[in-house]
Amino acid sequence: MAEPSTDTKPTALITGASRGLGAAIARELAPTHDLLLGARSADSLTDILAELPDATPWPVELTDYDAVARAATSIERLDVLVHNAGVAEELATIAESSVTQWRNTLEANLIAVAELTRLLLPALRAAKGHVVLINSGAGLRANPRWAVYAASKFGLRAFGDALRQEESDLRVTSIHPGRIDTDMQRTIVEGEQRDYRPNEFLTPETVARTIRNALETPRDAHPTEIVLRPIPR
Repeated sequence: MAEPSTDTKPTALITGASRGLGAAIARELAPTHDLLLGARSADSLTDILAELPDATPWPVELTDYDAVARAATSIERLDVLVHNAGVAEELATIAESSVTQWRNTLEANLIAVAELTRLLLPALRAAKGHVVLINSGAGLRANPRWAVYAASKFGLRAFGDALRQEESDLRVTSIHPGRIDTDMQRTIVEGEQRDYRPNEFLTPETVARTIRNALETPRDAHPTEIVLRPIPR
């Protein structure tokens, strides 16, 4: 009688997995990974869990650091951590931007990422894992009215660069996509007071496929930064 297989899938935690790009990443990785799907609430994960019933919900508010610490204790080994959750508040000039807007954006897009990563470092080290940071074109250049968001993404890039050098057993990939066809993008375009044309933007599926390709890069290479730009269709 054959011995039962002891092979297990690698485990991936995806934050912001309830919809948009996060849900597309979950669908892309589901055949090859055991998934932990992060979101602010269990209810928001209902639809994606109906699609991916083998996935495990991981609902926690990422800026509630006590709750994050409790949720992280159950993860002893983690092969992939995809930081997808983030915010893009209403665009404004520096003159119009409030302290609250600066705090909320930096908290969600940078500080929460740093803390979750710190808490999961033992699990990532155990697996010699891969951290994927969903950054932005705004993490490479700053345009008018984008100072708050761009500052958070420039900071995220710096965080990834430092983590990559400090944790030599981990791979750290910063993904810098152009604009993606998501609900968040619709809100941004509405604030820009122009018509929304989906064919101007990357599809979530294209970005998700790029992330899978980065994860599947052989271990003799380190995909450090990937930049994607949309081609209008």
